[in-house]
Amino acid sequence: MKKNVIVMLSGFCLDVLFGDPSGNVHPICGIGFLISKAEHILRNYFDKTEKQEKRAGMFLVIFVLTITLSITALLLLFVRFLAKWAVFFTEIILCWYMLAMKSLKKESMAVYAELNKNDLKSARKAVSRIVGRDTQNLTKEGVIKATVETIAENTSDGVVAPLFYMTFFGALGGVFYKTVNTMDSMVGYKNEKYIHFGKYAALLDDIVNYIPARLSAIFMCCAATLLKYDGKNSFKIWIRDKRKHASPNSAQTEAACAGALGIQLAGDAWYFGKKYQKPFIGDKKRNIEVEDIKRANKLLYGTSIIAITVFSAFAVFIANNCKKERKI
Repeated sequence: MKKNVIVMLSGFCLDVLFGDPSGNVHPICGIGFLISKAEHILRNYFDKTEKQEKRAGMFLVIFVLTITLSITALLLLFVRFLAKWAVFFTEIILCWYMLAMKSLKKESMAVYAELNKNDLKSARKAVSRIVGRDTQNLTKEGVIKATVETIAENTSDGVVAPLFYMTFFGALGGVFYKTVNTMDSMVGYKNEKYIHFGKYAALLDDIVNYIPARLSAIFMCCAATLLKYDGKNSFKIWIRDKRKHASPNSAQTEAACAGALGIQLAGDAWYFGKKYQKPFIGDKKRNIEVEDIKRANKLLYGTSIIAITVFSAFAVFIANNCKKERKI
């Protein structure tokens, strides 16, 4: 487990320094391509009934996870066969690929830059790269809110959750998590097209994120206090509003962020041309403003640092105690 900690810390440092490696060779791009092709094949094979679409979605989850984990395991085995020391560096690179802290900040700050230039059209285009909702008619407030929400939610999905799985299961754990998360982001919608087909992908994502999402919210409340935001209110709003989302996990960090900044998030939003009614998260102590994007990014970094510190300490503690028990 100590090795996992070293690998995870190294991957985290690479992400902090260089951000998410871009390009078509990115493993997440490969996973996305696999999901897309598998969906096309399965939809053509199974009938369009509710039962058959659910079955097709279940096969998608099993097939994609089997392929991605097998390829990763074989890669590590092949590298180990060539040189034992090389597998260590391969795992570090894989962990680096699974994290998205700096890229999340970069993309959200691109929205910030366009808003500061009063270019709402460009800001809408920039935010469309990091959110799933329709952005073409968003107001300035709507753009800011969407950006802050995605920073808050992806603090868990893009950083803390991968760190959690990499700490305890190594690079293979990170690949497992990002595969599940990518499937959910591609087919886990509750619209007409995916309500049945994406059921199992969405359910599995809810399960694997259950613990990390709640840990992320707790860490964010702590980060809010350390950063001299309203830590007490962050905890209060998290406890009160953490269930105000269709997903059992998404409102966790959104609520903690809203409370820390004293703003109101969520509310009705448009997806694929259809309006979805969603409850508000947080109290509107003040109007949301452009600077809240910067504040949310500070919470992102603060939460991530607390998470990696706690996970590393816990893993080392467990490893040391297991070593002592073996000696006895």
